[in-house]
Amino acid sequence: MKIALLLALASIATASMITPPLPPEVQEQSGLRAPIFDEAETAKKTATDALPGQSKAREISALTYGVKTVFTLEDIAKILPHRYLFLLVDKVVKYVAGKHAVGIKSVTFNEPHFTGRFPNLPIMPGVLQVEALAQLAGIVCLHMEGVKSGAVFFFAGVDGVKWKKPVVPGDLLVMEVEIKMWNGSIAKATGKAFVDGEMVVDVNAM
Repeated sequence: MKIALLLALASIATASMITPPLPPEVQEQSGLRAPIFDEAETAKKTATDALPGQSKAREISALTYGVKTVFTLEDIAKILPHRYLFLLVDKVVKYVAGKHAVGIKSVTFNEPHFTGRFPNLPIMPGVLQVEALAQLAGIVCLHMEGVKSGAVFFFAGVDGVKWKKPVVPGDLLVMEVEIKMWNGSIAKATGKAFVDGEMVVDVNAM
């Protein structure tokens, strides 16, 4: 009985091996045929699937598109005598010699003054915001004709300072200064700083 069953199974297997394959259209209709992949279509679909991610990347990158660095942090360190912990300009993105500059200060939580001001409510001291503006003005002045390399500028006065809102860790402080007067050794300038398009500090004269 066992021998007969084995013979029957063997004959079925042999028959399946020698049976000619079904026509492609029949295989496709019966679901037996493996799908045929069109390489061009597959590549097109892959590219299409990637578009949302690429679109998002372009959207994110567009937030800083066109913002070019004029002076890097390394360049600034060659101009200003300030160093960590007191170098408060990270880069300059716009510069008109002798007249105007726009600089960036990235406000981060690891800056030491936030340890004590205030432990549960970190706020950048207003005097440091003014100092950052003065350093940006110094970058312009230290490029003035006749200024010796390594010269150091000091505050002589500040007038008409108004703080509009707190500056906190995570903010990008965008600063603008304009030189109003230069006599070869003394400069007068105005300054403003912004966060997310809103003014945070306005200096009438420094």
